[in-house]
Amino acid sequence: MSQIEVDHDGNEHQAKFWDWPLHGGDGVIRVHDDGTGFEVGLDAKYFTEKEITVKVIGDRLEIDFEHEQRTDKFGSITRKISRCYHLPAGVDAQSIKSHLSQGILYIRGNKQ
Repeated sequence: MSQIEVDHDGNEHQAKFWDWPLHGGDGVIRVHDDGTGFEVGLDAKYFTEKEITVKVIGDRLEIDFEHEQRTDKFGSITRKISRCYHLPAGVDAQSIKSHLSQGILYIRGNKQ
C-alpha cells in the first residue's frame, strides 16, 4: 500500500464518467484513459488537501475525504466519503499522483 500526497495546483477539465457522490450529476469532472496514461478529476469543493487521502492498494485506488464537524447558521455538519476504484489496465501504481485545484481532485498515473 502506498499513500499519495495531495498537492494543490492545476487545471480544470470537463465531465465524463465514474460514480462520485458530491455533485447533482455524477460529480466526475473528467476521466481520460489512453495508451500512455490515466487521469480522473473528482468534485472536491467541500474539502482541503489536508482532508483528502489517496492510497494505492494493489490494483485499487482508495480515496477518503473527511472533515471535522463544523457549525453554520443551520446547525452542524460532518462530511466523510470513501471510495475505491480499480485502476485501469496497465496503469503503473507507482506513478500515481494527486493534485487539488479549484475544488477538483485530479488523480493521474502513467501506463506501462
